Amino acid sequence: MKVIDIQPPLQASQVSQQPIVLALGFFDGVHRGHQQVLAAARQAADARGLQLAAMTFDVHPAVIYRHVPAASVKYLTTPARKAELMAQFGVDLLYIVHFTPAFAALSPQAFVDDYLVGLNAAVVTAGFDYTYGKRAVANMDTLPQYAKGRFEIITVPALTAAEGKVSSSHIRAALDAGDIDAANADLGYRYRTTGIVVHGEARGRTLGFRTANIDTPSAERLPGIGIYAVRMLVNGQWVDGMASVGRNVTFGANRPVTLEINLFDFDADIYGAAVVVEWYHYLRGEVKFAGAQALVAQLHRDQANSQAYFKELS
Repeated sequence: MKVIDIQPPLQASQVSQQPIVLALGFFDGVHRGHQQVLAAARQAADARGLQLAAMTFDVHPAVIYRHVPAASVKYLTTPARKAELMAQFGVDLLYIVHFTPAFAALSPQAFVDDYLVGLNAAVVTAGFDYTYGKRAVANMDTLPQYAKGRFEIITVPALTAAEGKVSSSHIRAALDAGDIDAANADLGYRYRTTGIVVHGEARGRTLGFRTANIDTPSAERLPGIGIYAVRMLVNGQWVDGMASVGRNVTFGANRPVTLEINLFDFDADIYGAAVVVEWYHYLRGEVKFAGAQALVAQLHRDQANSQAYFKELS
């Protein structure tokens, strides 16, 4: 898959010489609803012998439209992870448009002319709720009047699950609540985060549960506070473990939220290693124990529960 980084305005050199099928969306999480859009676009591309392209943005549009501080936005997928998933789901060209104030100020007609027609789209595919510019003015219902017959339009209906519509906002809420099972069900794969192993307080060694302290990129969304069964990719190997997202309340108040992972049957020195964490199952909430002895007893139970989970999974 080829990734094209677009700093508006679009340059002629960035446009495919052949017509494309273009899938539209912010695609945070590339969840099952997004996958349905990509599948419809892939089918259209295959039927016409064209490449499938997707267009997304470098930041969430709310950063510009609603003046949300960019540093406060937590994403389900970083640009690198989004690109990885796009390739997995059959995208040939990924356009990442920088969502600048000038780009956001484009009229609906200019957006269609400059970026849909401009990218040589023969077919444009998007979810039913895709909008561009002002929500009440520019949506999939109004797209035909701006398209003026220059490309075909495929609108993909909502994907619903038992809990309702599959959406990025629903997945974010599930993660914040620690409901990894629900989030993974809507994603269609197991949620992942990344980070670097850094030095912590080294308390885990004294407790008999050595942990890897993970410095996670600020733009990545960690699951809510709690204890989880996870797997971690380190040095090319997936290792079972259990993760704590929390403030270590047993050892003091007003502590920052940290991510610590105890890996099973693993004792290598991995300080400085880049790792991937795959989130499987919520075990329990964070508890303030009376002391280290009670905490250690609970950690043994957490380990047993995590290992039983992975054994059943296999």
